Amino acid sequence: MRFGIFGAGGVGGYFGGRLALSGEDVVFIARGAHLEALQNKGLIVNSIKGGFQLESIQATDDPELVGAVDVILVSVKAWQVPEAAYAMRPMIGEDTLVVPLCNGVEAPSQLSAVLGEKYVVGGLCRISAYIQDPGHIQHVGVEPYIALGELDGEQSLRCNNLRDILLGAGVSAAIPDDIEEAMWKKFIFIAAISGMGAVTRVPIGTLRTIPETRGMLIAAMEEIYVLSQARGVHMADDIVERTLVFIDEISPDVIPSMQRDMMQGRPSELESQNGAVVRMGRESGAPTLVNKFIYSCLLPQENAARQKLGVAH
Repeated sequence: MRFGIFGAGGVGGYFGGRLALSGEDVVFIARGAHLEALQNKGLIVNSIKGGFQLESIQATDDPELVGAVDVILVSVKAWQVPEAAYAMRPMIGEDTLVVPLCNGVEAPSQLSAVLGEKYVVGGLCRISAYIQDPGHIQHVGVEPYIALGELDGEQSLRCNNLRDILLGAGVSAAIPDDIEEAMWKKFIFIAAISGMGAVTRVPIGTLRTIPETRGMLIAAMEEIYVLSQARGVHMADDIVERTLVFIDEISPDVIPSMQRDMMQGRPSELESQNGAVVRMGRESGAPTLVNKFIYSCLLPQENAARQKLGVAH
C-alpha cells in the first residue's frame, strides 16, 4: 500500500517512519531544513518504544510529484488543515483514504469540504513527539496510538485494512464504535491540557499536582464535556474522571505541542483548541468561562507570533 504522510513532524515522522520500517511504500510531504535532512540523510526516530533509523526515504514538498496514493495520513497542525486540503488534491485517486491525525474535532469536515466526503474518515492519534533537529524525531511520552473510523459509524473494509497494516507496523490501532465520540474524548484532554500548559508554562507533572491549577484543568474539561452534550455527541458521564486518570499516568515531563509552540514564539493551535471551544460554546449556548479565560490570556501572544511570520488565522 502506498502512503502519503502530509506533514512530517513529530506525529507524521513517527507513524510514517514505523510504516516505512515495516516495508510499506511511504512518501513524506515536508518542507525547509527538515525536508532537506530527510532527503539527504534519511529519518532518525528516538523513542521510548525503541528508536530506529531509515537511511533512505522518499520525501518532497511537491504533492504533484507524488501523484495518487492509497492512504494520506494528515499530520499537519490543526490550523494548517484547510490549506493542506487544497495542496493534497494531486494525491487523491479514486480510492484514496484520507485520515486526519490532527488535534481538535474539525479536521474531517474541513478536509471533506475540499476533497469530498467519500475520501475522508474520522481519525485521531495519541503521542508526544516533536522534531528534535531536522530529520530527527523525538518521541518522549504517551503510548503511540491511532484510531480511525467511518464518520457514519459503519464498518468498512478500507478502515479494517488500514488498522491491520498499522498493527503490522507495530502501531497500536483501533476502530472505535463511534469515531466522533473518540475524537471528542481526545479533545477534552488535549484542549484542556494544552491551554492550561500554555498559560502556566509548566510540564504536565507540575500542572496536575498544584491544587489550584488542577482545579482549573478539571473545570476546563468539564466545560468541554457539557459542550459535547450540547452538540449531540454521546459521551460517558465519567469521561472527565477517566481523562484525569490518564493525565495522572503521563510522564511528568511531557509538554503538549501547543504549549511548546507558544513558548517558542511560533503560531499554535489555540484557535483549533480553546478557541474552538469558545466558538462552539457560543454557537451551542454552552458556558465556556474557563476556556474563554485561557483563550483570552493567550490570544495576544498568538496574534504576535502570527504577525511576525505573516501567517493568517
